[in-house]
Amino acid sequence: MRAWQVWFVHFLVLNGAVHCVTSLEEEFSDSIFGNFLEPLRDLLDHKDDGNATVAKFSLRKPSHPDDDLCYITPGDPGSLAACTFNSTSKTFLVIHGWTLSGMFESWMPTLVSALYERERTANVIVVDWLSSAQNHYVVAAQNTKAVGQEIAHFIDWIEETTNMPLDNIHLIGYSLGAHVAGFAGSHASNKIGRITGLDPAGPDFEGEHAHRRLSPDDAHFVDVLHTFTRGSLGLSIGIQQPVGHVDIYPNGGSFQPGCNLRGALERIANFGIFAITDAVKCEHERSVHLFIDSLLNERQASTAYRCASSDAFDRGVCLSCRRGGCNAVGYGVSRVRRARGVQMYTKTRASMPFRVYHYQLKIHFSSKINVSEMEPSLTVSLFGTKGEADNLELKLKERLVTNKTHSFLLVTEKDIGDLLMLKFKWEETNSWSASSLLKMVSSWWSGDSDAANMEVHKIRIRAGETQQKMVFCVKHPDSNDLTQEVTFVKCKDAWRMNPKRKRVTLKQR
Repeated sequence: MRAWQVWFVHFLVLNGAVHCVTSLEEEFSDSIFGNFLEPLRDLLDHKDDGNATVAKFSLRKPSHPDDDLCYITPGDPGSLAACTFNSTSKTFLVIHGWTLSGMFESWMPTLVSALYERERTANVIVVDWLSSAQNHYVVAAQNTKAVGQEIAHFIDWIEETTNMPLDNIHLIGYSLGAHVAGFAGSHASNKIGRITGLDPAGPDFEGEHAHRRLSPDDAHFVDVLHTFTRGSLGLSIGIQQPVGHVDIYPNGGSFQPGCNLRGALERIANFGIFAITDAVKCEHERSVHLFIDSLLNERQASTAYRCASSDAFDRGVCLSCRRGGCNAVGYGVSRVRRARGVQMYTKTRASMPFRVYHYQLKIHFSSKINVSEMEPSLTVSLFGTKGEADNLELKLKERLVTNKTHSFLLVTEKDIGDLLMLKFKWEETNSWSASSLLKMVSSWWSGDSDAANMEVHKIRIRAGETQQKMVFCVKHPDSNDLTQEVTFVKCKDAWRMNPKRKRVTLKQR
């Protein structure tokens, strides 16, 4: 690029970033990484296409996961023997994403080691397209198709030379590398076994036709982890739309636990798009670390649940495993029979192992007056055969409505075993409206104190990981001092039975 073009890119990016960061929860304009791509395409149309895109294929060894000691050269069968390529084992092709440093990401040797830990006889090949990826993002994005075609030629040559079944080939692509994997799969002569997309890049690919991005057509099975989409602030680093047979959105596919969101936004605002690599590294790379976690912690694999939306999942209504309603996250994901478009959600911890345990709580609130304006603070402590989890917040996704059953999603970071008891706590806040307070005062003035009481019936619980359904009844229904905390224990009612119930009353003050 000429100097004035570089300046123009920087000007657009920096102004877009500074303009948008006004509040943590305000929309972060697409202009910093989305809309500005259009004029750049015109600027780059005249670029010199004489330099052929080059991809190199390094077969790394378990003993040296961070070293490129042996390269397989397409067209040279001797390189296969020299690198001790095993044609009867699984073959992983790991494809990196965009880079400004010209170096492999720090996670690369960790992923290589994890793949060998899980599949000890496998071939783990690192695809090096750094010379094309180390460029302005738009140029790197445009190079993905050519790189994918080179990988496709490599796959065709491997199949022809070794007679290896293509079901044994698994492409793992991160960010732009996910779309490289898609192009490789679509241009291979025969369909490969599997492609895993780790937070496929969004800019220049969001909303594009299937043949211009990763899609379910590119392999027999395409699974995708989305960890940094435009779901929260309009910042589309990872693609939001489903692009695989199974698309999993950990924590809604937006910002991940343990990542410094505020710091990321501030760095983007201060330094523009050229700070994007460091600023969003935690969110974007979480997809890689979730996949590594699934390789190393097979018995503690996270579970994802099919759901229509992130909001519905956050209400706990999607924890059923019936008819393929749940699946493992990462390497152990099961292939689905549906053609495409299964969207799944899960929650995670801030660090490895990322698995959490999901619960749905269904609580019915009753009152003789309308207290729908109230916004109480609700917490629950769970006690099980293996431990306990204290003071877990029940997040109200809507205003509390009386004489209605509300559903909540609750997660614990450790396995507490089979539930034995729970404690429910109701704390009033100062956010009541004037009309709500007027109704409360009116009921007290008339002497109808019972009208100011909120009644809680049985609490029904579904455990996502075990699929157990339990009903909990108040332990001491005749207690008169239940203002702050109520203890519930298992009762014998089935999940859907609704006999005449004992009630526990939470007095409003």
